[in-house]
Amino acid sequence: MTIDEIIEFVEGLDGVLTVRPVPGDGSPEISWGDAFFYHAPDGVVPRATQPFATIVTKNYPGDERSRLDRPDAFRVNVTAGKEAFGTWTGHAPGAQGEPGPGDDPGAVDTVIAHPVYGSAAWLAVVNPGPRTEAVVRRLLREAHDRARARRERREGSAGPEQSG
Repeated sequence: MTIDEIIEFVEGLDGVLTVRPVPGDGSPEISWGDAFFYHAPDGVVPRATQPFATIVTKNYPGDERSRLDRPDAFRVNVTAGKEAFGTWTGHAPGAQGEPGPGDDPGAVDTVIAHPVYGSAAWLAVVNPGPRTEAVVRRLLREAHDRARARRERREGSAGPEQSG
């Protein structure tokens, strides 16, 4: 999968807002070239909400173990939820599992716990390929569904204004 294929897939889901920082838009330089996905049918980045998925194209400070400084390397990061996280890692978010083949944050085409945000149930894949393409699509769809449901709950809990 290429970055463009992933973006096209995610943007095909309802209500997705993709933020792609570039020079001159006020975003931090470190984020330029990356992509951040929100469920935002109104086209406005939700306040106090993290994206449901991201694509990063470089190492961030404290997150160099994925080796995204390699040519053409990128990583898809997805909020997976506790159940999916446990299915893919063999342990709960934040728990220390036994090291396994998926524990190399730089492994290509392998589902891993996010090297920094694994404790928050994020999964990651460096350069998704034939082994992980279907999984990445499913994880992205499920993360989008959870983000949409959260937004609907928030909007529903706001309720109509009370007159009095």
